[in-house]
Amino acid sequence: MTRDRRNARILEIFYILAAVTSIIAVVLYGPVLSEQWQMAVANGSKTKVLIGGLNDLSLIVTAVGTAIMLFPYVRHWNEHLALGYLCFRFMEAVFIAIGLVSILGLLQLSSFYDTPSLASKTNVEPIGLLMQSIYQWTAMLGPNLMLGINTSLYSYLLYRTGYVPKPLAMFGMITAVMVFLAGLLQMFGIIGPYSAAKGLLALPVGVYEMSLAVWLIVKGFHGENLAKLRAKTASSSLVNESNVL
Repeated sequence: MTRDRRNARILEIFYILAAVTSIIAVVLYGPVLSEQWQMAVANGSKTKVLIGGLNDLSLIVTAVGTAIMLFPYVRHWNEHLALGYLCFRFMEAVFIAIGLVSILGLLQLSSFYDTPSLASKTNVEPIGLLMQSIYQWTAMLGPNLMLGINTSLYSYLLYRTGYVPKPLAMFGMITAVMVFLAGLLQMFGIIGPYSAAKGLLALPVGVYEMSLAVWLIVKGFHGENLAKLRAKTASSSLVNESNVL
């Protein structure tokens, strides 16, 4: 059980780091996401944006880390749903990575904007707007839609396994629907990407992840339920092997 307690703590440290780095990245990306993105490098914001990029890179690592650490536990209830969670969490990380590339592209364009080698500044403007749009779409598809799906899956699995209190897992499922709805409303232009309504819908999932982090760091997985599910999985494996033989 010592190993399981350690894994639970590592998992929730990943959740905390993911939440913190995602917020820092969005804040530091301001210069290249504004209307004056062309002047980001000239205004001395290059290092700031690059630090934001490092935070996004950390977010990718921690997001994948949460999936890797949680999968071996939730698969005991339903391996198909657990695999679904794993895949959608990886997809979230892929969208974040695409968004990071677009940010770095904007930074590169900004560094060329005031150089004599740039043939035409008017040709750069549409490219910059395109990259900003790519970032906004990936931010919606990844940390909203994909996050909503994978959060609903692992929260349901936590509810069924009983690793954490059922009210906490139910709260997770509710917040998953809310963040998914925020992504849908943004997709159809009903709310803006940085609007108060978007923040109110997306914030609860962050509260849930922090609450889950605190619970698992302090309490860990419910040991008795984990032992029962492991025994059930082992028994099923033996039955399957005997059927094959």
